[in-house]
Amino acid sequence: MASIEYYATGRRKTSAARVFLRPGKGLITVNHREFSAYFPTDAMQTQVRRPLLLTETGEKFDILATVAGGGVNGQAGALRLGIARALVEFNAELRPQLKKDGLLTSDARVKERKKYGMAGARKRFQFSKR
Repeated sequence: MASIEYYATGRRKTSAARVFLRPGKGLITVNHREFSAYFPTDAMQTQVRRPLLLTETGEKFDILATVAGGGVNGQAGALRLGIARALVEFNAELRPQLKKDGLLTSDARVKERKKYGMAGARKRFQFSKR
């Protein structure tokens, strides 16, 4: 018997998060690890929990997520977007509430590529007159 499950993907910088929402009591598991062990700082934990707090669905679902790529902050952003999208999958009436708070908008900012003949994306090598 397959239980009800809502799936969504979230991306941020070079991170990608696959999020599975299952009816439960508010347990969050990231890469088979406990949520607080994976995201150690309070700032990241609140960022990830924001869609759940806003829609007051924190105690309704168990979240199983796999994140890959990027750093911890990018992964937290990807997970947040994935949770928000999965909640819309569960109930479309939550969409305006999440959209108003900007939780369904993918943050498209990524690192600018380094150009040839330059020290970085925009920084140039030191100019020498002689």
